[in-house]
Amino acid sequence: MSGKLCRYGFHQRTDFMGSGFLNIGVSGLNAANVGLLTTSHNISNASTPGYNRQQIVQTTNTPLFTGAGFIGQGTAVQTVKRIYDQFLTGQILSAQTGASEMDAYLAQIQQIDNLLADPDAGLSPALSAFFDGVGEVAANPSSIAARQSMLSAAQSLVARFQAIDNRLNEIREGTNTQVTGEVSAINTLVSQIAETNQRIILAQAAGSSQPANDLLDLRDQLIAELNQEIRVQTVADPDGTVSVFIGNGQPVVVGSLAFTLEAIAAPEDSEKITVALQAPGGSVVYLQEDLLTGGKLGGLIKFRNESLDSVQNGLGRIALALGQNVNDQHQLGQDLTGALGTAFFDLGSPTLKPNALNTGGGVPAVSIADVGQLTTSDYRLSYDGATYTLLRLSDDTVVASVASLAPAITVDGMTIGAGTWAANANDSILIQPTRTGAHDLGVAVTDARNIAAAAPMRSAAAVANTGTGRISAGSVDAPPPPNANLRNTVTITFDNPPGTFDVFDATLGVSLATNVAYTPGADISYNGWTAQITGTPAAGDGFTVASNANGVSDNRNAVALAALQTAKAIAGGTASYTSAYAQIVSQVGTKTAEVETIGKSQQALADQTESQRQSVSGVNLDEEAANMLRYQQAYQAAAKMIDIAGTLFEEILALGR
Repeated sequence: MSGKLCRYGFHQRTDFMGSGFLNIGVSGLNAANVGLLTTSHNISNASTPGYNRQQIVQTTNTPLFTGAGFIGQGTAVQTVKRIYDQFLTGQILSAQTGASEMDAYLAQIQQIDNLLADPDAGLSPALSAFFDGVGEVAANPSSIAARQSMLSAAQSLVARFQAIDNRLNEIREGTNTQVTGEVSAINTLVSQIAETNQRIILAQAAGSSQPANDLLDLRDQLIAELNQEIRVQTVADPDGTVSVFIGNGQPVVVGSLAFTLEAIAAPEDSEKITVALQAPGGSVVYLQEDLLTGGKLGGLIKFRNESLDSVQNGLGRIALALGQNVNDQHQLGQDLTGALGTAFFDLGSPTLKPNALNTGGGVPAVSIADVGQLTTSDYRLSYDGATYTLLRLSDDTVVASVASLAPAITVDGMTIGAGTWAANANDSILIQPTRTGAHDLGVAVTDARNIAAAAPMRSAAAVANTGTGRISAGSVDAPPPPNANLRNTVTITFDNPPGTFDVFDATLGVSLATNVAYTPGADISYNGWTAQITGTPAAGDGFTVASNANGVSDNRNAVALAALQTAKAIAGGTASYTSAYAQIVSQVGTKTAEVETIGKSQQALADQTESQRQSVSGVNLDEEAANMLRYQQAYQAAAKMIDIAGTLFEEILALGR
């Protein structure tokens, strides 16, 4: 009986020793195997974009309590975790989207910078050549060759304006095309993120909520790529998915649901491609452009709104100012045929674009009142049912708010009247006063003889005068059109005593003024002309202002046209044509340098942060090689343990037989 008890107890100890020792060895073998697999996976993905190294988390199995205390039961792999730093990842995303935005902006603005700064293709040489031609006519007003040279220079100037404007339009069309391409790329990435969200839900549900590390890395990489197209914000959801938002909170991914963006013509301006979000019901929601920042799409939109519009409007403003000023002065002159001057340039008019969502019809009447007061901004005229509001878009400033457009209002060099606009509440009109100014500029004069180089009137002192009075050549009063009586013969006769004078229109036979007090050098203005008399006229002395018949050698109006080259006729009288163009070139150059600098700093920050992330989450091959050796040795030791357990078990069994 005692032998049976001994045998029974002996077998209990044998089972405990064999199975426990073996299980501990197996647990160690399994843990080492998972470690080897994880290390191998890290090594294999060392160059995989967005990969975060993985690490096993080991824990001890629940120990067995005995009379001798707790006896260990080996180890288990609790999970395989990825080494992920959310803070560093967020910093990288922020820097990368900024760098990508500046890169896209820089690629576009460099085209304008190269165009405007080119000494051969720029506007400055053509402006100089035109005014040189005007100077040649002023020096030799009767020369047909000089006049033809001026006409050719004017045509070349117009061609230069139009060539630059055409190139800007090509850049605008290219920007629209790229916006469309970016929207397509965004939609592809959004769809892939939503699909990956769904895969993560399924994977983690099947794995007792263990993290699907590789899918999480894939999703992070897709989000990083999307972030380089447009700045995104993400929100982690309890089910393991991530919702993605753009702009001021518009969702593009919610769980496994993706929302589609559309590249569509802006309702306010059909020539501009903007971005809209397709809502679940099929409706389209236009996204506010100033909130679409970051990434390539943000850079393209920012370039178009900040730089391209401003440059093209600025060029148009110069063309309008030059054309209007030359026309005004040219119409004050007289050509070789003796006719009064006409408009030298053909000019365009403000562009009006009704919003596609308007319910009312027609457009307001908009014209240029003063080219010197024009800005480089576009404007939005809106009606809320009670008030018309004019918003200057460049600085988002309300510049007019009226209950009616009758009478018309004049703001920033524009006159805006009711026109044919039958506005309903919430209707709006986009007004672009200068956008097409360069494109629409043309030369109206086709015959060199029609260049009005002379003044249409001349002055003279009577031969019989006995005093020392002298009369100036006189000038035509601006603005045009000239007074209908401009070329009537007018006499100025000094009274006795000669402290006053009388003015008589001999052509009409009417007195224009009597007993006018004489002040040497003071302006004397009648019939649209102004002259000055100096010196000391004697009683009865007379002076005449009459038509400039046969004035083919007169250059007074050509001299006045040449003086426009340096006249400060733009931006409220603060800039000439050349300085206004130089300001555009300078602004573009400065902006180009600014964008390049910001882009480089953002990229440097992204690189630095990525380096920090790699030091935390990246794969270090030396470290993984050491881990490989460590897990190999653990594996071998566990295998040896299993081998020893088997040997001991066999030996114990042999002893019991």
